[in-house]
Amino acid sequence: MGSPPVSSDISFPSADLDEDLNSSGNNVHLEVDPVSSEVAATQKSKEQAMAKQEKKEGKKKDVLQTLKSAIIVSGIIVAVAGVAFAVTKKLREK
Repeated sequence: MGSPPVSSDISFPSADLDEDLNSSGNNVHLEVDPVSSEVAATQKSKEQAMAKQEKKEGKKKDVLQTLKSAIIVSGIIVAVAGVAFAVTKKLREK
């Protein structure tokens, strides 16, 4: 296949981090793919719309659950009052 390298030094050359990170000659203007950014924006708006709709549905469910609980509690109170009224009426008849 291939012959081994001639030099015995097989390490990578050292990197100059300060120059690489702080170079002012680099292109600082990033090019954005318009299709990708449009897809991302559309997806983000869809997610926000879904979150808003779920929040509305959650509020509706909370209101309905509260109303349901209030009706059940009122029904129980009316039933207990009816039983108490019937018992007192029977006691008066005797």
